[in-house]
Parts: sequence; C-alpha cells; structure tokens
Amino acid sequence: MQTPTPLAALRTQLAAMDVDGMIVPRADAYQSEDCAPHDNKLAWLTGFSGSAGLALILRDRALIFVDGRYQVQVRQEVDLNAFEIHHLHDEPLAQWLNDSLPAGSRIAFEPLLMVNSQFTALEATHCELVALSNDPFDAIWHDRPPAPCGAIREMPLATSGESSAAKRARIAEILAKESVDLLAITQPDNIAWLLNIRGSDVAMSPVAHSFALLSRDGEMEWFIDTAKTHELSDVLKSSLRISAWTDFLPHCQQVAAGKKVMLDADYAPVALRFAIENNGGEVVWHADPITFIKAHKNPVELEGYRDSHRQDGAAWVNFLAWLAREVPARETAGHPLTELEAQAKQLAFRQQQAGFIEQSFSTISASASNAAMCHYHSSEATNAAITRSNFYLNDSGGQYCNGTTDATRTLAFGLLSDEQRLHYTAVLKGFLSMLTLQFPSGTQGHQIDAFARRALWQLGLDFDHGTGHGVGHQLLIHEQPQRIAKKVNPWPLVAGNIMTIEPGYYLAERYGIRIENQVEVVESQPGFCRFSSLTLVPIDLSQVEWPLLSNEEKQWLDTYHQQVRDTLSPLVDGDERAWLETATAPVCTYPG
Repeated sequence: MQTPTPLAALRTQLAAMDVDGMIVPRADAYQSEDCAPHDNKLAWLTGFSGSAGLALILRDRALIFVDGRYQVQVRQEVDLNAFEIHHLHDEPLAQWLNDSLPAGSRIAFEPLLMVNSQFTALEATHCELVALSNDPFDAIWHDRPPAPCGAIREMPLATSGESSAAKRARIAEILAKESVDLLAITQPDNIAWLLNIRGSDVAMSPVAHSFALLSRDGEMEWFIDTAKTHELSDVLKSSLRISAWTDFLPHCQQVAAGKKVMLDADYAPVALRFAIENNGGEVVWHADPITFIKAHKNPVELEGYRDSHRQDGAAWVNFLAWLAREVPARETAGHPLTELEAQAKQLAFRQQQAGFIEQSFSTISASASNAAMCHYHSSEATNAAITRSNFYLNDSGGQYCNGTTDATRTLAFGLLSDEQRLHYTAVLKGFLSMLTLQFPSGTQGHQIDAFARRALWQLGLDFDHGTGHGVGHQLLIHEQPQRIAKKVNPWPLVAGNIMTIEPGYYLAERYGIRIENQVEVVESQPGFCRFSSLTLVPIDLSQVEWPLLSNEEKQWLDTYHQQVRDTLSPLVDGDERAWLETATAPVCTYPG
C-alpha cells in the first residue's frame, strides 16, 4: 500500500470531520517564531520551512500564505502543483474566504493555535469557524517528534539586575490599578523574564514552553512540564505554585467565575478566551504589561548587551579576517570556499568567546543569488561558492550568558558591477540615515521607517521586510513590542530599548544586500533620542560610490570604525589586528 501524502491524509480527516477546509498556521500554543519540530505542522504538511505563514486546506484546493520575506523561498520548497501561493498581508486570509468561498463554508481551526485578534477577523467573514477539540494531526502524523522537554536554568541577579519577586510585585501593582484579578501569561519569554529563568525547549530560543497566572496580590501559578524544573532552586520553587501544563485551560475555566482576567488579544490563544467566558469570567483585553516593561532594559542588562557585543565583535573580526584570506586563495586554487564552510568557521570563532552559549538564530550564510532570499539558510543542496564575482551576505548572532547579538554584513572580495555598487551604496545610505537620526522620545517605529528607504526609493527600489526589531536580553532574537517598519506599530521608542537597524535590497536570482547593527536607544538631549550602536563589526566599504555619501555620513563611518578599532584591537591577535586596522581605516583614504 502507498502511504498517503500529508495533504491527502489531512483531506481524509476533513471529510471525517464534515468540514470544508482547515486552517493550518505556522504556530504553536505560544505563538513562537521558532516552532519545535513537534509543533511545526505547516512544515510537515507543505515543506515550507519559513518562520511565518499559514495554509488553508480545502477538499479540492490548497493555499499557502507567506509574507514578502518568503515569496522566493516558498516557491522553492513547496509543490507548486499542489499549493497556490498567496501573500500573507496583501491577500489576507479573511478577505480570501469572503471573496472565494460560498457563504456558510465550514472551516476548522485549532483554538490553541489561533490568537483572539486573528479569530475575530475570521469570525467576521461569511464562513462558519469550527473549533476543534482534538488535534487531527495526531491521527496522521505517524513519525511526529515528541514535545520538547528542555532543562531550565536560573539567571542570577548579577545578570538580570532585578529579582523575580520585585518584578512580580511591579506587575501585580499594574493589575490592581487596572482592577483586574488575574493576568494570564501565555508568552514564554515574558515568563522567562518574570521568573529570571531561561529554557531550552527550542534551540536558540532560551525559553521554556509554559503558561502562568499572576494574581493582583502577586501570587503566581506556573503551568509547566515539571520534568523541566529539576535544576531550579528550592527558593524559586517555593515562591510559586507549579502545576501541570495540561491543567492550564481547565484551571482557568474553574477560577474564572466572577473574575476579571487580563488577556493579550495578539498573543493569547482564543482557547483561553473560550475557557474564561464559558464559566462566567470576564476577559479584559490588554497588552501583557510584561511585554513593554521587559523591553525597557535596566542598567545591568544594558551593560550585559555591551559586553556580549565586545565578545561577538572579536569573533566577527576573526571571521572576517579569515574570509579575506580564504576566499581569494581558495578560488585561485580551484576549490572555492562555500556557504556552509564559512558558517561552520564563524560558529567556531564564536565558541572561542567566554560566555557564548549558542547561536541566537540560524545563520544566514548566503552567496550570490541565495542572498536574494531574505531568510535563506544554506543546505547541502543549495551550498554555493563564495567568490570574488558577487556579494556574500552573513546575518548571524550569538546567545551569550549576559546578552543576545544580531548583525549582518554584506561583503565583496573583488570589484563588482556598477549596478551592484550603486545598490550597495543606497542600502548603506539608508543604514546611515537611521544611525545619524535624532527623533523625539516616544516616536513610533513606523514614523521613521522611511528614512531607511529614501535612498532606495530615489532609485525606484524598496525592500519587503521591516527595518528593525527588538532584541531580548539573553532571550528571543525578535522581541516585542517595538518594531520599525511600514506597518503601524503604536509602541514608543524610548531610552533603554534595544533594536536592530537593517535595511536591504534583494534582486531575485541575482544578489541580496543587507547591513545591520544592533542598537541601543539613548537620550541625545532632553526630549530626544538617537540610536547608539552596540554592534562592533567593520562595515565593508570596498563597493561604496563615495561621491554619493555626504560629509556627515563619512564622518559617522570614521567615528564608528575608530570605536570598533579601539574596542576590539586588544581582543584579537596580530594578523587579525592588522586586518582590523585596514578595514577600519578613515574614509579619507578612499577616492571621492
């Protein structure tokens, strides 16, 4: 007998459930960006490995929706004879359901995998949403990986800067002020911050999959697989109640009667709303206050970021100096360096640094046309040579014991075409426009996004991703709530936020360019802020069209490179130090 494909097997389930279709998101119960293999149903069903998207499986059609970062990648990974490709934002699912399906069509979904804001948008369509009580993938995914059960460690006060008890008291005060009885915490990174713990359920995402309830009197109940908690101190364990993960929804339903429970509409699963409202509880929709407080880093956390970037900068210099030697030598010898070799060598340099734990995300090591895919990851099948005839893009970072790093450099090892040089310079100008920008404290990210795009717009070009995101403190590489992008983001940028600045340009099947620094938002003068670079990595200036840069932009490059040189020279050896001196030379040594 032939084993049915995942798509055929799911369609058999649809028929058995008497529904017309099912929504399969790239999501777990925590809305994690990186799903554990156990939870990545979209990848198993479609082959798509990206971090954002969803599928709509109908009896006779299958659609996959992805954003602009993945429009090239999805077409390489998904069977185009089986799936139609749609844009996640330009063609939203709710609009497609109304435009394309008959009224009354029954569409199944899993309430633990859909947040309330998504549910209300779909509920407004003329389709009938059918909430599933059981996971249909249990019956068809026969080799499904087990649910993760990674160990948890505590983060010392010397690294976190504030005790868990103090943090819980702060949040409890907010609940009392809002006249709310309970806060349901469904984001594992918020729980990690609140308890000063870090987990290992998913590689490179140091959180523990769990839920929590915090009361207005500061009492906390933590719902987690207790097998993860063996290494925790008795002091922490005795300060809260620990219950089984599976008890969370039943417990919420039980305690909800007559209570006001705060939920985050953008992150709490709609299953939680159902549990609370079905037993007479009242949902108070409010952004989880931990999210905003966590994003405002304390002085100890900020110093941790700075220290981790010094370590990471040294690893980068060792790597870039090695690349500068190896790329031309290997190409001349007839066996060019490859993406995977470079990726492995960079990791080895990071592993030499004190305090390094693991990568902060899967490295993007991309040469030539592979770099045109924003979130490309090299494999044996795609492993391209790094040569002197095209760009090489490296986007990578580290989880250190006291901070998280993220930086991108686009490199060239020979003189490239006029078009490539122009595009590289336009991206650099967008980067410099942000790094030299002063803005009122409280400015929202979308209000300054255009500064990063202006030079590209003048050429009739653009990039289809955000300009910057928050970064957690030894936590998630993409941290809410601040973001810099075209899309409206109502959260203010204030001193103490940690962000990235990363404009780019991607020419399909040709090359990709991105330059990224991690930055700290600092006060520049009363009422105003600017971005101060944490990243300490030389910027490749070999392809810059110097007449297109202003004196202010050149001065910023000189000042930044002097900071990089002064900080990192004592941390690298002789040959690498010599390379660093050349790579950070003042721009007055360049023509133009």
